[in-house]
Amino acid sequence: MGAAADVSTVRTSEAPKLRLRDRLKELWAHREILLNLTRKEVKVKYTSSLLGSAWSMLNPILYLAVFTLVFKIVLPNKTPHFAIYLLSGLLAWNLFSGSLSLATRSVVENANLVKKVYFPREILPLASIGASLVDFALQALVLAIFMGVELYGFVGVNVALLPLALLALIVFTSALSLWVGALNVRYRDTQHLLNLALLAWFWFTPIVYPSGFLMYHAGRNSILGVRLSTLYLILNPMADIIMGFQRALYANVNCPPVEAADHLCTLYNASVGEQALILAGVVVASVVLLYVFMRYFFKQAGDFAEEL
Repeated sequence: MGAAADVSTVRTSEAPKLRLRDRLKELWAHREILLNLTRKEVKVKYTSSLLGSAWSMLNPILYLAVFTLVFKIVLPNKTPHFAIYLLSGLLAWNLFSGSLSLATRSVVENANLVKKVYFPREILPLASIGASLVDFALQALVLAIFMGVELYGFVGVNVALLPLALLALIVFTSALSLWVGALNVRYRDTQHLLNLALLAWFWFTPIVYPSGFLMYHAGRNSILGVRLSTLYLILNPMADIIMGFQRALYANVNCPPVEAADHLCTLYNASVGEQALILAGVVVASVVLLYVFMRYFFKQAGDFAEEL
């Protein structure tokens, strides 16, 4: 009886407790597997495709065409250089949503590999982020082309926000990718719920509409003495990250004269230093979240082989 009880508690492939330093060393030792799986993700994505990776570049162009039609013709807005504004936000959002979508299915779709070969399972969702970074680079090229065509000048102290915003994006995305990747092994509805959540999240984030408009009106209302704009920045880290990308790449806050009364700026009317502090806060919170979800993923990983 005692032997049987012991057997039932043995984990299939992982140590009983996560030791972070040792795990990070193990992940580094298996970095070649991460690179190979990233290459595989990219190749599988465009297998038998005539246009191949060009589809990644067409994605933001299609978004731009649709939203330009809606917000310049059907429901006109006054955002200057709308294409640059939209693409600067989409660049970050597509990396985030694409990574999560791939990461959710990453363990399930590699079931044969999980059952036959030992390697740190965290590599699977992280490879999804690697594949999405390839798309990110291609879509950044699209944005650069539009900037070149419009002779759009954006270089200044604001550019310093870009590496910080990208760091916050990658750490936050990594944390959620580990969570949904493990969750989907046990609850296969996760991938479907994620699609709905991303759709709602997209519209709750100032990508299509001006972030200055949102923050101005949210700042005029409060709950229990706390401004809604402050709550919004705390509860929606992707908004902080998107606004960081917008300030770095779109750059111009575009505030009207004081006598215009509405004070509806295109971008969130905060200094570069203030936005840097917000992004630094997102990085710190995301590191904590990454540790929490890494522990969760590690706890579940030992049973992946039985559940797949």
